Amino acid sequence: MSDPEFIDRLVVSNTTKIVFLVLDGLGGIPREEDGLTELEKARTPHLDELASRSVCGLLDPIGCGITPGSGPAHFALFGYDPEKNTIGRGVLEGAGIDFPMTERDLLIRVNFATIDEKGIVVDRRAGRIDTLTNVRLCRKLKDNVKLENIEVFFEAVKDHRALLVLRGEHLDEGIRETDPQRTGFPPLQPEALRPEAEWTSRVLRELIEQSKSVLAGETANFILLRGYARYRRYPSLRERFGLHPLAIASYPMYRGLARLLGMDVAEKVDSISGEFELLEKHFPEYDFFYVHIKETDSRGEDGDFEAKVKVIEEIDRYIPLLMELNPDVLVVTGDHSTPAVLASHSWHPVPVLLYSRTCRPDAVKCFSERACISGGLGRMPMVNLMGLALAHALRLDKFGA
Repeated sequence: MSDPEFIDRLVVSNTTKIVFLVLDGLGGIPREEDGLTELEKARTPHLDELASRSVCGLLDPIGCGITPGSGPAHFALFGYDPEKNTIGRGVLEGAGIDFPMTERDLLIRVNFATIDEKGIVVDRRAGRIDTLTNVRLCRKLKDNVKLENIEVFFEAVKDHRALLVLRGEHLDEGIRETDPQRTGFPPLQPEALRPEAEWTSRVLRELIEQSKSVLAGETANFILLRGYARYRRYPSLRERFGLHPLAIASYPMYRGLARLLGMDVAEKVDSISGEFELLEKHFPEYDFFYVHIKETDSRGEDGDFEAKVKVIEEIDRYIPLLMELNPDVLVVTGDHSTPAVLASHSWHPVPVLLYSRTCRPDAVKCFSERACISGGLGRMPMVNLMGLALAHALRLDKFGA
């Protein structure tokens, strides 16, 4: 079905429970020494046994050959058209810290940075300042940066990352980012990328100059601006699919994305074991669970093949606990591929398994990229996954007479 919102009209009420276990950046590509991906190298007896009772396949987050960011990939994962529902990093950062956003807001991710006396960026992260320093600098900026007819908010996120919010009329997100993405170069100017953004461009130039004066003498003496985004409201999972959802995630961006889609967000924990404990604790209260594991992606971006293997093996040990909860539908997949060989997101499709009493198990006997391509789901757009999960949970009505 070309329109992902088509299924909204078929939703029926039910008490069945769905779990999405999302191993961020799960997919890999073979390394030269043994020709295996991280998932193939990992010892995963529980995932393999689960795959043998499931229907498997590969998912394209956006489209063939397109490398996705985490935001659009997650929108696709939850059944939202990722092209129609584009989202900027600023909004994700705002939601991640639970900032009370309004439709008059322009939200911008800030990196505290260090520039030298010639205005050249010498450290894009200001020595990775700690969060307490970040909080102090944000308070200093908020108290001293003033713009006519615009409210200005600086909010700490974590380490060197902060959030800038401008609240007012006629603000436009069509602005060039100021981070040069490398040291040894001056910051870029916040140039308008379309005529209607000219006024916002002038506002940001003034804000940057004021901020530079306020931060003079600090190690973090400059702000780099990225991810401009206007806030908009998205229809929630409850409104679209009749679900009562809970997100279990440690990283602020994914907690924020869940909030944007109307999910409740569980208390924060900083371990994989803690996330599975939260799933067990809250399982009686909700009917849809988004469990996000960040470490697979982080180790992939580090280029650390063996560490990513170990994370996958750790997750495998918790599959029996998850199955003891007896979900009606369990989906295990990633939002995108992050091969350690590339140390970055990639365009490769992501393996997926869908377990349910109503599924038609295929011939796949282990959970891996190569095995899943021969599964019953074949290779399909990620945006179709939610519809399949709802169908297997007996939450979609028949179409037509």
